[in-house]
Amino acid sequence: MRVLAGEQLWPPPVWMMRQAGRYLPEYRKTRTKQSDFLKFCYDTDLAVEVTLQPIRRFGFDAAILFSDIFVVLDALGYPVRFEKERGPVLTPLSSEILDTLKPERTHDHLAPVMRTMERLRAELPEDTTLLGFCGAPWTVACYSVAGHTTQDQTAARIGAYSDPETFQHWINLLVEASADYLIHQLDAGADALQIFDTWAGVLDDEGFERWCVDPTRRIVERVRAAKSDAVIIGFPKGAAGRLQSYIARTGVNAVGLDWTAPMDLARDVQKTVPVQGNLDPMRLVAGGDALDQGVDTVLRYLGQGPLVFNLGHGIVPQTSIAHVKRMIERVRSASDPNQKK
Repeated sequence: MRVLAGEQLWPPPVWMMRQAGRYLPEYRKTRTKQSDFLKFCYDTDLAVEVTLQPIRRFGFDAAILFSDIFVVLDALGYPVRFEKERGPVLTPLSSEILDTLKPERTHDHLAPVMRTMERLRAELPEDTTLLGFCGAPWTVACYSVAGHTTQDQTAARIGAYSDPETFQHWINLLVEASADYLIHQLDAGADALQIFDTWAGVLDDEGFERWCVDPTRRIVERVRAAKSDAVIIGFPKGAAGRLQSYIARTGVNAVGLDWTAPMDLARDVQKTVPVQGNLDPMRLVAGGDALDQGVDTVLRYLGQGPLVFNLGHGIVPQTSIAHVKRMIERVRSASDPNQKK
């Protein structure tokens, strides 16, 4: 939290996106206790357990609520399910579906998530930051238009161009539901929040402004209207060249950097707000010199400013636990670049 307030600390705090997940044997064991993934997310005992697992094993400086970006859709009544080996499957967006959604049901539907947050705050060490999150409206909408995961989100882009009124209506619903969800997370004990916009980088300039920046700005404003001191990290993946505009127009406190962000640009961004990132998750898979060099580069370029060390996106299931340990040890044992020799 000190870094997110603009302070430079050494060593920098460290956590990983998707740190509670399939690369951990204890997670895989816990996951067998509930066959349905959404029910797993709503099971407070199981969600608390898997959130705490990486904290126990690695001593990360932050825990992030175990949940999924699609719980907001589920709470609204949008048809979504998870299939083994395929992931989320949604009924493609239509005006007929939008007419059936019930924003008034989201608070009660997401109450189990709030109980998880309350339990986590009570059980975590006092000096471990508790992060809440939501998916950004554009990214959530991408999956709902296509009905599944795609690489360049052509369906969502075509849909936004072809029927902007329906798409805008859907984005508006997601803005309101997501902001309320984040406010409730803060009420339940979250210290800070992250907004994941995984597909921000596929948009052109006009689309980026309308579908990424504006919805995020509205969420930030709505959350801050309820919680004036709310600390919010924006993560517009693939949008490195637009980060300064994104920061200025959304009002986020900090930004997450993906691994494609040029380090010189990242260092300039860091003069404006704290940054988080941005080790390539594949370096963590590879290990060895590739991992060491990646860690050292992030620390060399960004260690003299406010930095939360993280990956440039989520850890992948095939990652070795030994590599995660090596990464953490290297971050925490590195020489402070601010110390004069």
